Amino acid sequence: MAKAFFNAIAPEGWRASSAGTEPAAGAHPRTRSMLAEVGFALPSHPPRRLTKTEMDSAAICVTMGCLDSASCPAHLRELPVLDWALPDPARLDDDGFRQVRDTIRSRVAELVRGLPKG
Repeated sequence: MAKAFFNAIAPEGWRASSAGTEPAAGAHPRTRSMLAEVGFALPSHPPRRLTKTEMDSAAICVTMGCLDSASCPAHLRELPVLDWALPDPARLDDDGFRQVRDTIRSRVAELVRGLPKG
């Protein structure tokens, strides 16, 4: 969700990439409809594993709470990271899912406002 929100409003020269430390086989079934409710589309690629190359090339790393997990790569802990520590929406009812979605959207907008322009 964060990738869709970010890339829709990113300043020139900025693009989001999305990967996980323990990626699922596919997006949660509700993600597509929850994004569609607010006018966004699910990115076309399936979830994928975060690589060291991506970590090394990122200007900003945002995590959704993995820094508390044993699965978080040690290298990621060494980088400047914004950890939003959000609950996994897949474990929540629809209202909870929407609340996480809206929090992500709000935080992405705040992040973009603080980025240097092109």
